[in-house]
Amino acid sequence: MADERAFALKIITPDRVFYEGEAIMVELRTTEGEIGVLKNHIPLTCVVAPGLLRIRETDTEVKTAALMSGFVEILQDCVTILAEVIEWPDEIDVKRAEEARVRAERRLAEKAETTNLKRAELALQRSVARIEAAKK
Repeated sequence: MADERAFALKIITPDRVFYEGEAIMVELRTTEGEIGVLKNHIPLTCVVAPGLLRIRETDTEVKTAALMSGFVEILQDCVTILAEVIEWPDEIDVKRAEEARVRAERRLAEKAETTNLKRAELALQRSVARIEAAKK
């Protein structure tokens, strides 16, 4: 029997359909903060920020991915995420993510005049999201 709390979820990247199915809740980070989406959510469009994406398919099954950037469209009975980059934990190169984290932290600590601080902050957020997703 289908869960009456479920809504359609589709995640699309430029290369593939990353996920297509039903969920009872989706949690992600936007430029305005963390949000959780349930069925019948108020319609909304947001810009995605680097962080973890949690897809709750059932009360006991949660899938986690590292979501880097894109847009999310929330309607009452469906959510569509247009992602520039999103990765399942088994697709993440943890060593590379750790190296990126160290580089970003070093750039932020140096505060050199030539350093683009916003870019370094985003690089740090992306690397941390990848590391956290890989641990799940």
